[in-house]
Amino acid sequence: MPGAARYDDVADFYAAGWTDTVDDPAAVRLLALLEPIAGRRVLEIACGHGRISRALARRGADVVGVDLSSALIEKARAAEQAAPLGIRYLHADAAASDIPGVSGLFDAVVCSFGLSDIDDLEGAIAGAARVLRPGGVFACSILHPCFPGGRGVSGSWSGDASYYAEGRWRADGELSSLRRQVGANHRTLSTYVNTFRRHGLWLEEMAEPEPAPDWAAQRADAARFPVFLVMRCINQASPAAGGSGGLTAPVAAR
Repeated sequence: MPGAARYDDVADFYAAGWTDTVDDPAAVRLLALLEPIAGRRVLEIACGHGRISRALARRGADVVGVDLSSALIEKARAAEQAAPLGIRYLHADAAASDIPGVSGLFDAVVCSFGLSDIDDLEGAIAGAARVLRPGGVFACSILHPCFPGGRGVSGSWSGDASYYAEGRWRADGELSSLRRQVGANHRTLSTYVNTFRRHGLWLEEMAEPEPAPDWAAQRADAARFPVFLVMRCINQASPAAGGSGGLTAPVAAR
């Protein structure tokens, strides 16, 4: 079993701040990029306390959620017990070569703001591609890696460093409450896209949703730049590799 995770110590803070109300612009766009989702089998990696997993299940998906934090998985399981949606939550490392309890192929794999928390991006994307059926969807949202934030709001990398300096860092912006506590891995946009492509996940659509007006009003300096990045990729693995029926997406020639 995985050891202690960074989010174990902030589980209460995190669950209280990110509730099941999924009307924030990044979540709305992420869920839209996964449609049609009813009846599909979906894996959420870095699922946390299950916020997006529950949103998907309420839309009719058959969902499995995986997270490294035992404290967050306990909260997700408690929510499932209180209001069952048929979600299975697993305490496991999404970057492991084999995730216990995860079998078969999925129509979609989703990661909501979790890729920067995962130290082994290569392993996580390899795993996502491995369990995704040919033609299936990988969708993720991240803090936009290309922009510097603003007064009181940390961007994707340290203010005294360069965009090109990849690595783990901890935010210092007074309004960046979560990232001051758990830190993040900064990676360039090309690192993300090229990692996807190495594992057969071809970028089909991306969006830069504007932050909510109340957020922007309090952080006007940061809101001048894109804050969020949401991406949808298609698994280009050969159908000869096998797979299940369901979600079909057009694959553009490149």
